[in-house]
Amino acid sequence: MQIKKLQPYIRSVGLLFCCYSPLSLSVEGVTAMTMTLKSSAFEHQNAIPKQFTCDGSNISPALAWANVPPNAKSLALIMDDPDVPAPFLPVMTWVHWLLYNIPPTVSELPQNIAPQDLPKGALHGKNDWKDTSYNGPCPPFGSHRYFFKLYALDTPLPDLNLPDKAALEKEMVGHIIDKAELIGTYRR
Repeated sequence: MQIKKLQPYIRSVGLLFCCYSPLSLSVEGVTAMTMTLKSSAFEHQNAIPKQFTCDGSNISPALAWANVPPNAKSLALIMDDPDVPAPFLPVMTWVHWLLYNIPPTVSELPQNIAPQDLPKGALHGKNDWKDTSYNGPCPPFGSHRYFFKLYALDTPLPDLNLPDKAALEKEMVGHIIDKAELIGTYRR
């Protein structure tokens, strides 16, 4: 009998838990991340092979993604290292690669993608070498983490004329509808 009296409260608590649990938190007002980002070159949280680093051929790894929201109008990709100069003393985040206005119908970037082979409409930003191409891991000390972050946006962005990460992120504010992340590590 007592349980019947408590049922409306139990439902309310359940609804609150469902709506405010970490699994349903939003990315700028949208439900939990559903996109996935993977590479055939390395597994999430594992070492990036030497060929994709400054100690090897310094070529971009193949990337593939799935579950882009149907209302996405463009994608942006940022690769950065938050462990500079060393994991035990991080002072800054070093940007390795920026791409934006990737069409949402595209689901992968092949290994060693050349600028002229980017999907039609995709644009480069500047990395921290003031270059527009991929520059792979090249840590000065210790084992660093490299974050590949793919953002689904509700609009194509204007041509930002080779933006740096700060300018690109500023333009994305209020337009992110989903995000996927892939982390690789590398030690020299």
